[in-house]
Amino acid sequence: MKIIGTNLEDIAVAGQALRTGCLVAIPTETVYGLAGNARDVHTLARIFAVKKRPIFDPLIIHIGDPFDVDVVADSNVPFAKEIVEAFWPGPITLILPRRSWVPDLATSGLDTVAVRCPSHDIARAIIRKAGVPVAAPSANPFGYLSPTRANHVARQLGDKIDFIVDGGSCLLGVESTILDLSIEQPVILRPGGLSVERIRSVIPDIRVLDRRTSNPKAPGQLPSHYAPSRPLYLLPTGSLAQKPPYPEDKSHAAITFGSVTTQALLRTNWYKTVVDLSPDANTTEAAAALFNTLHSLDTDEYNAIWTERLPEEGLGLAVNDRLYKASIKLV
Repeated sequence: MKIIGTNLEDIAVAGQALRTGCLVAIPTETVYGLAGNARDVHTLARIFAVKKRPIFDPLIIHIGDPFDVDVVADSNVPFAKEIVEAFWPGPITLILPRRSWVPDLATSGLDTVAVRCPSHDIARAIIRKAGVPVAAPSANPFGYLSPTRANHVARQLGDKIDFIVDGGSCLLGVESTILDLSIEQPVILRPGGLSVERIRSVIPDIRVLDRRTSNPKAPGQLPSHYAPSRPLYLLPTGSLAQKPPYPEDKSHAAITFGSVTTQALLRTNWYKTVVDLSPDANTTEAAAALFNTLHSLDTDEYNAIWTERLPEEGLGLAVNDRLYKASIKLV
């Protein structure tokens, strides 16, 4: 595994590596993706093997420019043009009817494909240099914490992959929103980096599918996912202000949202560490900090991590979705 940067020479190296079948971890505005040539079945098989990902969980195919969508999928469906014009490049993945060349392995045998055009300039430049659509699930072992920094990728995948492009911290810090446009009534399959409120400006009656499914049509739909090795407990909003239900050995960590709650917990001395995702109670800021915070707390220093639900507005819905799937279910 070689870590490279984001200058023009490194972008060319990454593009050439992808075109010839290598696995390259690339930064996006959401999380780091484990990228491989979407046209090469052997490369796709290696992605599944490196991640230990079940083959029934489809991959997202990334394109370098919005107009490339018809290379991968049939975008002649209701709302597709409007969503692409409004939000691409950006943190939203569309489920669309697939083109015949798309390998079954990428779609888990479905007649649909997940496709996205990221807004991260380096990611798009690398995909353009590759000259092929790129399959890129999150660059981590299946079910574990998503990486938002290059060192997260190096720690979790290391020499199992060929290159890591170090593009710094990801701006949004949660995966893309997934919107299914392949059915008569569009539905959000996974909340993510584009808020439901913004999507409703284009599709007013959009709904969010129940998160508990074991038959995924898109990534991130399984009921357990994004988990640290430490037990994570998710509590109802406001519960952290109450005395925690564990022995007072002070080996636990708390994740809070908003400075009022944080200051109150620090005065109780209930937790060894208290981390505030956003002192200003901003859900976008909380989303950007979420996975890096979980990575930093996922050590032998703590017996468990405790947190509570955020308000389900803005990116709060996406944060709650990730916390729910990472947790020992208490809500």
